[in-house]
Amino acid sequence: MRDKSAKLAKRRESLVAQATLQRDLLTESIKPWLMPLTLADQGLSILNFVRKHPVLILGGVLLSVSRSNPLGKYLRQGLVTWMAFRNLL
Repeated sequence: MRDKSAKLAKRRESLVAQATLQRDLLTESIKPWLMPLTLADQGLSILNFVRKHPVLILGGVLLSVSRSNPLGKYLRQGLVTWMAFRNLL
């Protein structure tokens, strides 16, 4: 029984060392992808935010239009009215 326990302990030690080596190799192979994947993740976060809050984007566009076009004043007032109505519901 001790012989079997010793074999299992040695096997476990070997497997732990192998897992550590594989983990280190994986970390090294992923390093070049870290920055592009981070940027992609941030891009997806921005896309999800825009998808959930389209009114904010519309408001920004209307504000930029309102400074260069007299029609923008009416669009901005309409946006404010629509947002107020939406908040009442």
